[in-house]
Amino acid sequence: MMKKISILTCAILLSSVTFAQQAPEKRVNRSLITNKLYHLGNERMTPEKLWELGRVSGEGLSADGKMLIYGVSNYSFGENKSEKNLYAVPLKGGEVRQFTSETGGESVVEITKTGDVIYLFKGQLWSKPLHGGEARQLTKIADDLENVKLSPDGKYILFSRPVLVKKYHSVDKYPDLAKSNVYIYDDLDYRHWDSFNDGRFNHPFLASYDEGTIGEPIDLMADEAFYSPQAPFGGADDFAWSPDSKAVLYVCKKKFGKEYAQSTNTDIYRYDIATKLTSNLTEGLMGYDTHPVYSPNGKNLAWLSMKTDGFEADKTDILVFDRASKKRVNLTGAWDGTVNSFIWSKDGRKLFFTAPTKGTVQLFEVEVNFGKAASTVKQLSEGLFDIGDIVGETDGGLVVSSTTLTRAAEIYVYDFKKKSLQAVTKVNDDAFAKIAETKVEGRFTKASDGADLFSWVIYPPNFDPTKKYPTLLFCQGGPQSATTLGYSFRWNFQLMASQGYIVILPNRRGMPGWGVKWNQDISKDWGGQPIRDYLSAIDDLAKESYVDKERIGAVGASYGGYSVFMLAGVHEGRFKSLISHCGLFDMTSWYGTTEELFFANYDLGGPYWDKNNEKTYTEFNPIKHVDKWNTPILIFQGGKDFRVPIGQGLEAFQAAQLKNVKSRLVYLPEENHWVLSGHNAQVWQREFFGWLKETL
Repeated sequence: MMKKISILTCAILLSSVTFAQQAPEKRVNRSLITNKLYHLGNERMTPEKLWELGRVSGEGLSADGKMLIYGVSNYSFGENKSEKNLYAVPLKGGEVRQFTSETGGESVVEITKTGDVIYLFKGQLWSKPLHGGEARQLTKIADDLENVKLSPDGKYILFSRPVLVKKYHSVDKYPDLAKSNVYIYDDLDYRHWDSFNDGRFNHPFLASYDEGTIGEPIDLMADEAFYSPQAPFGGADDFAWSPDSKAVLYVCKKKFGKEYAQSTNTDIYRYDIATKLTSNLTEGLMGYDTHPVYSPNGKNLAWLSMKTDGFEADKTDILVFDRASKKRVNLTGAWDGTVNSFIWSKDGRKLFFTAPTKGTVQLFEVEVNFGKAASTVKQLSEGLFDIGDIVGETDGGLVVSSTTLTRAAEIYVYDFKKKSLQAVTKVNDDAFAKIAETKVEGRFTKASDGADLFSWVIYPPNFDPTKKYPTLLFCQGGPQSATTLGYSFRWNFQLMASQGYIVILPNRRGMPGWGVKWNQDISKDWGGQPIRDYLSAIDDLAKESYVDKERIGAVGASYGGYSVFMLAGVHEGRFKSLISHCGLFDMTSWYGTTEELFFANYDLGGPYWDKNNEKTYTEFNPIKHVDKWNTPILIFQGGKDFRVPIGQGLEAFQAAQLKNVKSRLVYLPEENHWVLSGHNAQVWQREFFGWLKETL
């Protein structure tokens, strides 16, 4: 169950973020961001202003590391869609140049050593000189290209393509019934995320490539059936080329049906072009093995790995394989943390990676060491910001994306010597300059078991501690997702605070960044200590004189929605209003309808008919506490959400209605576990804040 939030950078960040009731050893240092001073305005963030922000992505660096290509997606309310274009800017300052302007959206595949930017546009490859010139269309094939990787020598292209393997859909099984629409299954994995399995599986394809001409593609899994990038979250990172262009790597979970639905055991496979033989490079490793990347000199292969089959939120480590000695080492195995993503350093001696730590996401490095001593992990950045993607290495630093609780993603250079972030893009500077400040505070309190519990607290503009404010407890999903300083375009805490609410974001049990044990303690204890952590956090904040104790609400999605349903039955009068989005309401019916059973088997303990799991389906089951429901509740439910299927929201709404609890159902028939349509998102925001205004 599923990849953040913001604070205005620079002086705003330094002045508006403080820490209350902190244990000295847990104090989080203020950031050293060097950037322009933002002069804040008096406007408050609104749903409309939120969606008018440009969404920035780092696309790639020139071969010399001096020029950045980045993308900006802008949403059109009139057309209800986003348009993405590419831009180029020198890292050390200079004119921003719009690189593409065609309607459709472009994504960089690679930037060549000769200075050509190769990008995907409308399913085809295009090329354009980085420093000026006309775009050339390189490919014209019938089917769109996906997950493209060009070989280092430029002679081959690797991509994925759906292949009909099983005739699940009636029009495939019975060609004479072309107007039928029926699905027939004999096994599990019949649907995933928001789509029913139509029998088509993505296979890796290899073809010769010469000046844009693609030869006859070869299906690398023609003799095997079932491959797919880790949809909906995988992609081109599941593919890699060997440095000599003689082999390709691809990630695959070569399982089917019930085995596929109950396992996370992906492996990295190597296909040799000359011999046409496939070998499993990670055989014996039982969890997720993903994101294979060769070192710049080609001597070593690194990838992300989890140990435990079925545990999707297991500690993620970086493993490295030495091609000469055949040795394999876990670089981060002894480190008490979990890795988000990584890149190789240019010299191939170390890896840079991002990881959650103490309520933020920061940069780390680890040297490649095949000796007996464990590799040492070193934290590079520290501050009141999140580091998102690492775009690449430049002279003296790393190019990264970064956010805060009140600042959307922009691209920065993290300077190794100055240990600070220097802004490269300023796409949303003008917009944020008009927005009134919302103070952010870090807060430590004691959990019910005596543990230190950290929370972020964000306050309304012009916060006056002599006044009283309605307050929201935010319950995070995942359940092992971090609550850090990212920036969301739906669960936006700057937006919530701008409507006059104090919002508290506890780093309850289950969140990464506080040690592996803290991260894993939520499994099989969903309704136990994590729920008590939420109550401890809100009870502590409610002691403050500026919190209106008669106007406290709880909101959340996914596991956060489950938490709201649980709290509805155990909060003992703390909350006046509740909002649950795609929350799990009845663990028994949820187990019988969700698609990724490995998640349910590990985190819940297994099926409801196993007596060893009785606590999960009784004490930790929200439906068992409905007799105590008496608080107004708003329920959002996506019609195409197969992770938390539609019945969960409908059951909860029906129970509330039959108990005469003030309740409202907002059904989004075309949305999945998220809300992706701009217009639907606006409805979501209006209903969200309308409900709070009505009930809180």
